[in-house]
Amino acid sequence: MEKFKVIFSPDNKTVEVEKGKTILSAAISAQVFINSSCGGDGVCGRCKVVLKKGQVLTLRTGRISPEERKQGIYLSCLSTVQSDLEVEIPPESRLDPEKISPEDLDLRLKGLYSEAEEVESAESVLGEEIFLHSPLATKLYLELPQPDLQDRISDLERIYRQIRRIQDFPIMQTGLVNIRRLGEVLRDSDWKVTVTLGKRNGTTEIVLVEPGDTSDKNFGFCFDIGTTTITGQLVDLNNKKVLGTKATYNKQASFGSDVITRIIYAREEDGLEKLHHAVIDSMNHMIKGLIQEHRIDLNDVNCVLCAGNTTMVHLLLRVDPTYIRRDPYVPTANSLPTIRAAEAGVKINPRGLLLCIPGVSSYVGGDITAGVLSCGLDKEKEVSLLIDIGTNGEIVLGSEEFMVACAASAGPAFEGSGVTCGMRASRGAIQKVQISAKNFQVKYSTIGDIKPRGICGSGYIDIIASMLRTGVIDKNGKIKALDKKRIRDGEYGREFVVAFKKESDLTGDIVITEADIENLKRGKAAIYSAASILVRHMDLSFPDIKKIFIAGGFGTSIDVKNAVDIGLLPDLEIGKFVFVGNSSLAGSRQALLSYDAMKQAKEIANKITYLELSVDPEYMDEYMAALFFPHTDLAKFPSVKV
Repeated sequence: MEKFKVIFSPDNKTVEVEKGKTILSAAISAQVFINSSCGGDGVCGRCKVVLKKGQVLTLRTGRISPEERKQGIYLSCLSTVQSDLEVEIPPESRLDPEKISPEDLDLRLKGLYSEAEEVESAESVLGEEIFLHSPLATKLYLELPQPDLQDRISDLERIYRQIRRIQDFPIMQTGLVNIRRLGEVLRDSDWKVTVTLGKRNGTTEIVLVEPGDTSDKNFGFCFDIGTTTITGQLVDLNNKKVLGTKATYNKQASFGSDVITRIIYAREEDGLEKLHHAVIDSMNHMIKGLIQEHRIDLNDVNCVLCAGNTTMVHLLLRVDPTYIRRDPYVPTANSLPTIRAAEAGVKINPRGLLLCIPGVSSYVGGDITAGVLSCGLDKEKEVSLLIDIGTNGEIVLGSEEFMVACAASAGPAFEGSGVTCGMRASRGAIQKVQISAKNFQVKYSTIGDIKPRGICGSGYIDIIASMLRTGVIDKNGKIKALDKKRIRDGEYGREFVVAFKKESDLTGDIVITEADIENLKRGKAAIYSAASILVRHMDLSFPDIKKIFIAGGFGTSIDVKNAVDIGLLPDLEIGKFVFVGNSSLAGSRQALLSYDAMKQAKEIANKITYLELSVDPEYMDEYMAALFFPHTDLAKFPSVKV
């Protein structure tokens, strides 16, 4: 296939593309971002460019006036490359992902959010069925028989017929923009093309028709969109291989640390728009970083699969979340259709698809559905428990017979936010800690075995448990004056030095303060009391539970005994606990790679019954009783020595 060079100004970027590629596709390959909110369907009219030199073939549209045509203005999504080109992107058509507003710059300087970092993929998918490999987007290379007097079916029907010879799809469709280009593409490519097929609400859609064989280049992203942290993975859809994982703090934190404050902010002027762009910007930065690292053309990224709590999904798709927090707490939608990623502002192939895993209720979202899918709780013969430790602590109790769920506001402390030296579970995070009772010396390990930069959730669990055992803190979490070297008075009360400045990769000591301990104590109390109420609601007790899955992005490992000792988890045999890491991300990856897994996710969401804790008269009493280490009722924790 003949190739031509396309030069974009004022970026001064050049890319070589095959004849017949759209200017929009060429721009994406050159990492030049043009506004195309319709995903390349030619209906929004926002991707106008000025052709300074060269020849294109274009489909005429009312979006370009005769006067504009005389000035060399074209829609980039409907204009294909026919020679070497020089193209100017006018200011009104540009999307500049590198542009940082003064407000954003101020937030970065204050440390409210940071760039995405490569993180270790800790999820362990347990109880996983072997789902049929049928990704959200599939590429098929077709060598079509040329029409003749005996075989005169239309070009489109010819493609449908050839696809059905490989796999029988009952319902197929494609967009008008593809049909308009089809005759030229088929004949210019000698009837050898690659079709990208997308699963779209029960229909198989021909998303794209490309000349030649590009079937070996098919990639997708899966995301866990958390209240505090956003984690994404780049996946090769052909061989199911995870190419890279990144995480970053959710930039929405600048508008509030929890979902309620963000829902309230969404009612402000332009509030919903700002919250939407905060999460989209984070996702796009991760996408850009991973494709550059792995040298992948953005045009070959064909789909995105997201899992998140109900509020996060509403904000992602710019849907008003107001009624999530108003009695009777009803979201606009728990299950949303497959859309073009461009409709949400996610920058992949302009015709690529985006799908969110369905949620259960206002406060149990698709992240929990994905978690149940990944750990297989819905297939367990005996009653099991899934505890997802995050900003919103969600718990699911059940088996193959039933499932019931609840949610409690735990705060972001276990995700490394809202605490003095907290950080997400990335390189340099202290994740394992032991404190010597004899001289209060601290032994720790970090993710990546490098100098410490902060403390992640699993590290905080170890620190508090060790401080309790050594008598550094009392049951209420107050630090005792036992060691002058490590214990001192700080700005937020007493603090304990975990790593001194000379040991760390920071300009100061790494500490845990009494205020940090208070935040962590409230978080663990919310999670434990929610699990306790849920189990009691089903006329069960903790010993009746056969398996407890522990999920969350708070570290690559968790010391279950330490989590029990501080009262975060119930006091049961250690063998009952199974650490599954980021189960939301694992479940979203399964759904990305298998339409059968996505169908099962929908069944899981329909099967779960939601219990609203805010109307349970016993919940607050249970919560108050858990505001000690490990609990006010020590009979609940017989193995803990205090």
